[in-house]
Amino acid sequence: MRLISYLHPDGTERAGVLRGDDVFDVSQGAGAMRTLIAACGGDPARVTPEASASAAIGEVTLLPPVTDPSKIVAAPVNYFDHKAEMNESAHIDSLGVFLKAPSSLIGQGARIRLPYTDRRFDQEGELALVIGRTARDVAAADADAYIFGYTCLLDITMRGGEDRSTRKSFDTFTPMGPALVTRDEIGDLADLRLTCSVNGVLRQDADIKDLIWGVPALIEYVSSVMTLFPGDVISTGTPAGVGQIFDGDRIGVSITRIGALAVEVGAEDAVACPTKGAGRGPVPPAELTPVRSAK
Repeated sequence: MRLISYLHPDGTERAGVLRGDDVFDVSQGAGAMRTLIAACGGDPARVTPEASASAAIGEVTLLPPVTDPSKIVAAPVNYFDHKAEMNESAHIDSLGVFLKAPSSLIGQGARIRLPYTDRRFDQEGELALVIGRTARDVAAADADAYIFGYTCLLDITMRGGEDRSTRKSFDTFTPMGPALVTRDEIGDLADLRLTCSVNGVLRQDADIKDLIWGVPALIEYVSSVMTLFPGDVISTGTPAGVGQIFDGDRIGVSITRIGALAVEVGAEDAVACPTKGAGRGPVPPAELTPVRSAK
C-alpha cells in the first residue's frame, strides 16, 4: 500500500491511499497520517480506504508522508564509504544518533531554502522508516513489527563545526516522500538500491544492505535511548557521494520499490551566517566521490 499526506482542494490536510493516479481518503482527523497510524495500531492491513477516489493526484499538493512526527532520528556515518569520503575517525558505533527538527520537513516538489551565502550545503540521500506503534527497548529480532512503512528522505546539511542537530534542522532541510510504502510491500531490505542525483547527474549509488547498522539494530538502539511513538521517523544514514548544492539545483532520490523524491533548491533572502563554525567539523570531499561501477 502506498500512502500519501496531501492538501485536498478544499484546503484540509488528509491521508490517502494512492492507486495509480487516484487518491482514496483514509484520514482519521487532525495530524492525518500520524493519527491514522496510531488508530490502526501500526498494522497496515487495518487501513481501509474509501470506496471511491476523493481526488486525482494532479489535483492535490503532496506533503511529507508524516507532517508532524514527534521526532526525526537520524544516523550519522552509517556507511563505510561515507566514513572514508568524510575523513571521519568514527562511525555510528561511537557516534550514536542525532535529532532533526520536525519543522524541517517538506514534501515532494517543494523547495529547499539555503539560508546563508557563505556556508557550504550538501545533499544526503537516505532510506527512512516510519514507526507504527509505541516502541521502547525493542529487541532487534522484534523490530519489524514496529515498522509501519518506508520512504525516501534527504538530509540536507550545512558543513561546519556546529552541532549536527543545528546544521541539519533548518526549515526545509528534510524533504521526505513522496509516498509512505507499507512494510508488507517492501520485502527484503537487502534488495533495495538507493540513488541520488543532482541536476540529472548521479552522485550516490548504494545498496541498503551495506548499512553499518541495519534497520533492526537502529530500532533496538534508538528505542533503548528514547521512546518512539507512531509516526516517528528514523533515517538510516547516507552513503558516499555527498556534494555541494546551489541555488537552482534539482535533487532526486530514488529507492527500489519505494519511489522517487524530487525537490528544488533556492537561496532567496540568504544572509551571512551568524555562527563561526566554518572550517571546523567533519571534512567534506573537495570533489564528488566517483559513483561505483554499474553492476
